[in-house]
Amino acid sequence: MKYLIKIVGVFITVLLVNVFPIKTAMAQDVVKVAPQSYKVLLENDRVRVLEYRLEPGVKEPMHSHPDYIVYAFSAVKAMITLPDGKTVERQINVGEAVFLVAETHTVENTGTTESHGLIIELKEPQRK
Repeated sequence: MKYLIKIVGVFITVLLVNVFPIKTAMAQDVVKVAPQSYKVLLENDRVRVLEYRLEPGVKEPMHSHPDYIVYAFSAVKAMITLPDGKTVERQINVGEAVFLVAETHTVENTGTTESHGLIIELKEPQRK
């Protein structure tokens, strides 16, 4: 009987981890953790459009985005730090738009001027 209980316990654990993943730590909404830098311009069931302004040397707290598009009004030079500590330098030229997959990160403006642009976060389309 004890053997059967252990097998059932392992089965339930595998099921929960693989089929119903539990998020132990969830990064916060960038508008909530850095309201001085982000302003919501539009939000509906399909997208959220944010204007951002990040001064040189400013580092935002850890936050998440779903799949998103960044459009740069000014040159962007930033150091992105992922939850595992890995860093990536990201540069976006004036007038350039880039598509980025969902990620959790911190962002530090490593440029010499304010970074200014739009972020368009994509939401899952409404199911009929």
